[in-house]
Amino acid sequence: MSGSRSGDPGARSAPRLRGARPGEQADPEAVARLICLRLLTIAPRTRAQLAAALRRRGVPEQAAEAVLARFTEVGLIDDATFASSWVESRHHGRGLGRRALTAELDKRGVDRTDIAAAIDKLSPDTELATARALVERRLASTADQPAPVRTRRLAAMLARKGYPPGIVYRAVRDALADAGQDQAADLSDLETALDDADS
Repeated sequence: MSGSRSGDPGARSAPRLRGARPGEQADPEAVARLICLRLLTIAPRTRAQLAAALRRRGVPEQAAEAVLARFTEVGLIDDATFASSWVESRHHGRGLGRRALTAELDKRGVDRTDIAAAIDKLSPDTELATARALVERRLASTADQPAPVRTRRLAAMLARKGYPPGIVYRAVRDALADAGQDQAADLSDLETALDDADS
């Protein structure tokens, strides 16, 4: 009983998708479903991330789009939920501010509307409280440094984490005041640090 696969000239000339066994023509949608399910089992992914993975694996665009549309329809892909979870996790886990969170979601291909909705759930009060906690944790390690250096380091740390200047200013100012630092000198240093961070 000779295998019809090896005797079929169409099967030999058609491009073989990665994921198909040698000598067999894989159904592109089946391969796309398998790739997406494996990736989603490991971690939540955005539609753009899954589309990129399917392109890398050689899945034809039409098959990829059909599978992505179906997965979106049944809720296996939900960029809005992904964005909300990402903001919650990365803000509380890593202390990232709005600007950094927006950049990370944008890099993962989340639609700007979904990004804005997720970021808007992060209240300014919550963001300020997180920024203050980050400064408090770092404050002791800067205690032996001159006031200008201390101020610049604290402000730069918050700026790198994506906090806007107003929150950086308030969090560092309050922490230095609580530490008994001479505020008059430090606030001018803080303004300089914020200018440097923006440039």
